[in-house]
Amino acid sequence: MSEHSGFRWARVWAVVWKDFLDLRKNRGLLWSMSALPAVLVVVPAGVVWAYVRKPDDPNLHLMALYYDSSVKSAEAVTFLIDKVLTDWFAVYLIMPVFVPILVSSHAIAGEKERRTLEPLLASPVTSLELMIGKSLASLVPALAICWVAFISLCLTVDVVAWPLGQGPLLPNGMWIFGVGVIAPLFAFFGNGVAVLISARVNDSRLAQQMAGLFVLPLVGLAGGQFGGFLKAGGAYYAGLGLFILLLDVVLMWATVRLFDRERLMSRWG
Repeated sequence: MSEHSGFRWARVWAVVWKDFLDLRKNRGLLWSMSALPAVLVVVPAGVVWAYVRKPDDPNLHLMALYYDSSVKSAEAVTFLIDKVLTDWFAVYLIMPVFVPILVSSHAIAGEKERRTLEPLLASPVTSLELMIGKSLASLVPALAICWVAFISLCLTVDVVAWPLGQGPLLPNGMWIFGVGVIAPLFAFFGNGVAVLISARVNDSRLAQQMAGLFVLPLVGLAGGQFGGFLKAGGAYYAGLGLFILLLDVVLMWATVRLFDRERLMSRWG
C-alpha cells in the first residue's frame, strides 16, 4: 500500500536523518572518511613544498624534460608544480567515488545485518523515497568532505608555494570546474554502484569491497598521467566527466529497475 501513497520529501528526509544518526555512531567509518581527504591534501602540498624548497636543483630540470623536452631550466619548477596539480585531480576524484561507497555500502546491507530493514520496508516509505534518502545520506557528506578538502588543498598549496612569488596557484579554472561539476558526477556514480550492490548482498563488508573495485580504473588513470602516458588537462577531464555522466544515467535506470522492495523483504535476514 505504501507504494501507492505518493512521493513525499518529508519521508525522504526522515530516511536521510536516520542514516545521519547511524553514521554519527560509527566512529570507525567516520575516521575512514576523513583519512583519505587528509592524504589527498598533504601529499600534493608536500610535493610542491619539495619543489619550492630547492628551485635550482638540476634534477628538477631533468624531471621536467622527461615530460616535455622543450622545458627550460628556469621553467622547470613552475612546470613540475603545474603538472602535479593537474595530474593530482585524477587522484582527487577517488575521494568523491570512495567516500559514498563507504557510506552507501552500509545503506541496505548494513540494515540487513542490524535487522532494521524489515521495519523500514514495512513503513509508509516508498521504494523511490527509500532509494533517494539512502543516496542523499551518502552524497551530502561526501560532497561536503570533497569541498572542505578542496579548500584545504588550495590554502595549503598556496602557502607552501608563496616563495615562488607567482601569487595563488589554486583555485584555477580546471579545479573549480572539476570540483563543482565533475566531482559530483563521480560521487553520484560511486553512490549508485554502492547502493545497487548493497541492495543485492547481505554483508556490508562484501558490498564495500565489491563497490571499491570501481576505484581501480581511477588509480590506473592517475598512474598513467604521472607516468607520462596520458596528458591531462581541462579538455581531458571534461571528456572524462561526460563519460561518467553517461554511466550515471545508465546506473540510475538500472538502480530504479533493480531496487525491488519485495525482493529485499523476501531476502531480509
